[in-house]
Amino acid sequence: MTKIAFLKLVILLFISTSVASQKRLPNVFIEDLQRQNISVTEIVNRDGPTIISFWATWCKPCLRELNAVSSELEQWKQETNVKFVAISTDDARTKTRVPAFVKSKNWNFDVYVDTNGDLQRSMNILSIPHTIILNKSGEIIYQHSAYALGDEAKYFEVLQSLQ
Repeated sequence: MTKIAFLKLVILLFISTSVASQKRLPNVFIEDLQRQNISVTEIVNRDGPTIISFWATWCKPCLRELNAVSSELEQWKQETNVKFVAISTDDARTKTRVPAFVKSKNWNFDVYVDTNGDLQRSMNILSIPHTIILNKSGEIIYQHSAYALGDEAKYFEVLQSLQ
């Protein structure tokens, strides 16, 4: 094996291992709907699991997922003490719509904006919706991309397994 091929292999292994082994959220700043910066690590529920859903106002599967979770969330909170957080990945052109959009939906969870896509990039999230479940220690225990009707049942199953 040539030195260049070996070096490429080592770099590829390093990159794939670092992405796959990411067990915690990076310390990246996001914005709340009042445009205040907050560290993403501050949104983790220390009394139970946390679900984070990456979404955008223009993403139909994202909206179906958020509406489905919203209708189940009160039961989930009672049974698992879960905190659900939605993080918008809307870009500079559409992020100004997020506060009014959220208000019109009457969702019963916190919503933030990944203003420059820093969190999305640092976690190597390539498509939305993308859902992450963390345990109360803040460790990532489950990730899922896309949404199909019924995926919320799998999320609840994961939450129950943490009890």
